[in-house]
Amino acid sequence: MPAETVKHFEATEASAQTLLGAFTRGGYEAVSPAIIQPAGVFLDVVGESLRARTYVFSDPDGDELCMRPDLTVPACRLHLERHPQASVPAKYSYDGLAFRFQPLGSGLAHTREFRQTGIEAFGEVNRERADAEVVTTIAAGLEAAGLASYQLRFGDLGLLRAILKAADMPPRWRQRLMHLFVRPQAFKAELARLTVEPGAASAHIPAELRTLDPDDTAGAEAAVTRYLEANGIEQIGLRDIPEITANLLGRVADARSEPLSAKTAQLIASYVAIVAPARASVRRIRELATLMGIQIEEAVGAYEWRLELMAQSGLDLERAEFSADFGRSLAYYTGFVFEVVTPGLGRRSPVAGGGRYDHLLKAVGAPEDVPAVGAAVHTDRLVTALANGTTHANGGAP
Repeated sequence: MPAETVKHFEATEASAQTLLGAFTRGGYEAVSPAIIQPAGVFLDVVGESLRARTYVFSDPDGDELCMRPDLTVPACRLHLERHPQASVPAKYSYDGLAFRFQPLGSGLAHTREFRQTGIEAFGEVNRERADAEVVTTIAAGLEAAGLASYQLRFGDLGLLRAILKAADMPPRWRQRLMHLFVRPQAFKAELARLTVEPGAASAHIPAELRTLDPDDTAGAEAAVTRYLEANGIEQIGLRDIPEITANLLGRVADARSEPLSAKTAQLIASYVAIVAPARASVRRIRELATLMGIQIEEAVGAYEWRLELMAQSGLDLERAEFSADFGRSLAYYTGFVFEVVTPGLGRRSPVAGGGRYDHLLKAVGAPEDVPAVGAAVHTDRLVTALANGTTHANGGAP
């Protein structure tokens, strides 16, 4: 093994142990979720971008399995094994390998096999307090490992949801825009389409399916099934008949709808354009709400209180920037999100990130939604950042 590789491995091990020590001292029990996981669980919840990068295989019994692409879902499954009702409060930490295909090639910042050292908190009903604790715990761990020069980037899907709820549009458009938010270009394209010609996509629907009745879901599913069978079209991928039908019904309904108003489009575009220091962003969002005549104070107040709790915990908010268009690429996030960025690696390679995912435990088997928030350090990137010199005088990896 080359000396450089050995040195990087040793530094990664040392940093991971420092992080894990900081997390366990903070009350997060160390656990070791399984590496091999049921593929269906992951493929249903991680979203399109990560779904295509997950290593999937079948065992001799024909069961579809995967190498875990992150450790959040395995931590959820471990929690459910211990607490089938899921709502029992618990805090876990972990350190282990994750596996993802890297479409742009593999390097130290984007390896196909990489290490995550992270924390997850389940069942805490005070969401803002739990969010603030996770951010400050991650920051404390990074600083204990020697990282001095970094910036925090915040986003809030709860604020976006409040904006869309206040906007005048059909519910299906809100759902679609939320779904596309993790893909910025697709989000902007959809917003433009809804503003100009919402029914444009229906032109690609076969003529015999354009008459589907949005109020008769069962009849529409039967019509779609007949069409696929009559034309010898096989179902490919993960979409089943209900999903295909729901998408078609949405497009049919779009063709019968008026375009999004200019005011509503301006509201959404103005919000996602907000980039400001964390504290200043509160004022910017309130000013937009006042200007557009919408009521989103509950969501803004929750965001402001979260920042205050972080400040009370000693987090330096001068390091933090709010970007309204920031949502992270994993589809299971539902609220506050954040990432830690270093000067040498930039936003394409954050050294840590996480956020709130209140629907994930139910998606993997819990009887109901459970408040949940977590984050993980990409330990290999942390070592690279430390090697680039972003350490404090008395800490950090060599």
